[in-house]
Amino acid sequence: MQFAPLYPLIHRVVHPFFPDCLWQGQPGSSTIALTFDDGPHPEHTLQVLEVLDRYQIKASFFWLGILVERFPEIARAVWQQGHWVGIHGYRHTPFPQLAPAELQQDLERTQQAILQACQLEPQQICQISDVRPPYGFFTPSVLQRLQEWHYRPVMWTVVPEDWVRPGVQTATQRVLNQTRNGSIIVLHDGYSGGEDAAETAMLLIPQLLEKGYQFATVDQLWQQRSRAQMVLQN
Repeated sequence: MQFAPLYPLIHRVVHPFFPDCLWQGQPGSSTIALTFDDGPHPEHTLQVLEVLDRYQIKASFFWLGILVERFPEIARAVWQQGHWVGIHGYRHTPFPQLAPAELQQDLERTQQAILQACQLEPQQICQISDVRPPYGFFTPSVLQRLQEWHYRPVMWTVVPEDWVRPGVQTATQRVLNQTRNGSIIVLHDGYSGGEDAAETAMLLIPQLLEKGYQFATVDQLWQQRSRAQMVLQN
């Protein structure tokens, strides 16, 4: 059974209870974010990069630490091409299953793997602070710890369930049907569903551009959110 039709409903129910997560960009802006989970992968990720380069857009990648260590040159290529990078856990273990010390070690190990692979300076560690929990699972206590440790929790609004490989056309249509202003779209370029990532992106991106959407990184959505909050406070 596929649950793709339920994800928009789940988003509307859960989103208001966890406002400190980045669930979406600004509803009044045509800016959206295209994100990829579960990489880097030596083939799928490179294929995705070719598509992104063709359309000259920037995406955001949420990585598994163990794969960053295994394929550092792929991680470095993503970073050098100007895409945004975040943490998706070291081995894709659900965060609520980890004790606090284990969770902190999991995040730090992945963060350090990214720093080393992308050849960043230690002071650039603050640029690797976005975290997307594996499977989207978290609890209020997990969220509190992420914030205490100065990580930024990132979720999504559009999930075509591409990891079960419903077909490129089906995944593409699901995204087109669900995307609205500020949407955060999640595809997968790892070992589950990554076989279709580049082809899906190739179909999807020009149609979203034709609809008038503009692509931004997750970091740019955080910046939009900060500016909007400042306007409300003044």
